[in-house]
Amino acid sequence: MPHRDLARVKMFNRRVALLAGGKFVLFSALVGRLYYLQVVESDRYVTLSDDNRINLRLLPPPRGRILDRRGEHLATNRLNYRVVMISEQTPSVEATLEALGKLIPISEGAHRKVLSESRRKRGFVPITVRADLSWDEVARVEVNAPDLPGVMIDVGQSRHYPLGPTAAHVTGYVAAVSEDELSGDPLLELPEFRIGKSGVEKTYDLALRGSAGNSQVEINAYGRVIRELERQEGQPGDDLVLTLDNGLQRYVSARLTGEGAAAVVLDIHTGDVLALASNPSYDPNAFSKGLSRAAWREIVENPRKPLTDKATAGQYPPGSTFKMMVALAALEGGVLTPEHRVVCTGKIRLGDRIFHCWKRGGHGERQMIDAIEQSCDVYFYDVARRVGIDRIAKMARRFGFGKPSGIDLPGELCEHVYIEKVPFTPPDNPVDEALAEWLTQQDRDPFAEITVPRAGQQLEQWVGRGIRTTTDWASITLFDTRVLSAKYGHELLKGLPPLPLVNECAPA
Repeated sequence: MPHRDLARVKMFNRRVALLAGGKFVLFSALVGRLYYLQVVESDRYVTLSDDNRINLRLLPPPRGRILDRRGEHLATNRLNYRVVMISEQTPSVEATLEALGKLIPISEGAHRKVLSESRRKRGFVPITVRADLSWDEVARVEVNAPDLPGVMIDVGQSRHYPLGPTAAHVTGYVAAVSEDELSGDPLLELPEFRIGKSGVEKTYDLALRGSAGNSQVEINAYGRVIRELERQEGQPGDDLVLTLDNGLQRYVSARLTGEGAAAVVLDIHTGDVLALASNPSYDPNAFSKGLSRAAWREIVENPRKPLTDKATAGQYPPGSTFKMMVALAALEGGVLTPEHRVVCTGKIRLGDRIFHCWKRGGHGERQMIDAIEQSCDVYFYDVARRVGIDRIAKMARRFGFGKPSGIDLPGELCEHVYIEKVPFTPPDNPVDEALAEWLTQQDRDPFAEITVPRAGQQLEQWVGRGIRTTTDWASITLFDTRVLSAKYGHELLKGLPPLPLVNECAPA
């Protein structure tokens, strides 16, 4: 009996020891796991906890200003007062909208949009009812705030163009980011963010855009903002200083009123663009606020194409400006000297056609300088016949015809001066044998194209009339400024620099 009891005690003790050892192992594992989670991995779980509690929000930076050469504003930012509504703070969104509509105008579209968003969004998310409120409208809303539960005034920034349509094709405009323009930059995904769509707003968009700021806010499990923990303002975009002169820009634009035309004013010594206007124009401020479909359709369907910058994207014959190409080709080729004289009777016969000078009575006997001054067509008809199209084309290429000018504006057209040599049968009345021989050649020159197979109409191209589509305005106006500001010689024929439009991109 005692022996049996002793065996039972030993068995009990073994079981107790095994259970105690198991408990010790489990407790050690639990302590080790707690130590791992709370000490070794503490930083990781603090971060995860903060991610659930703290929301990081981007703050759009102020866009850089665009200034003229004297520091006057071409594009700037102004305060944009918006009235917003928080639907959970108002007993009835419909009734509150009706009361608000008695104080400030609210369109039917905006009314429907607010009702739709109030049903779709969470109740604590602010809904914009109307933007761009005047100061009087802001005052009316604030005075009646006790009777408008859930309604408040929010302040943001919007782009403003003081000159409006006057400089629209230079400054361009900003608008909301489209799907195709999303590049992975989170700043572009902000609902109120705008980027440059045309003009220097587009060319220098990254410099004007600046760097985003951020705000750390504490939120609860429902996403409601409890408090702001930290705020870091963004870096404003750089200020852009142009070569334009506001006063001259206004004057040039006013002179184009009612016309479908373009005008460019350059500094003949530096090539600076002092004014660049295209008419009809558009108001870039409308794009900043947001265009309705009807307003957008009215602009794009306008047959006069107000969105097209005729100064850089228009296609026009060069006219008498091309006569200087003929003169320079003749001088450099040694075909004649500046003292070469031609008697202008007001017309010249070539084959079976008669071509008239712009001055019907003629200019009389003229030398080259006089012919350029008077823009005598007959003089350059005669000179061009002696020089030949190949020399003229080569000279024009050297002055940048058919090449981009380098101006800081998007959408420039350039490759449009070309003459094609075509087979030609001399007319019944023989004319200049050298000209007839040249016209019968079969080779092609990619620079220009003759649109009619008559020898006489070659002459029209040599005075700038018969070329169907010319190069951009910059090539024409730039060589004009060089002719005015330099004497003939090697200096005039050097490579021409791009036309400057931007003086500097200065930090704000």
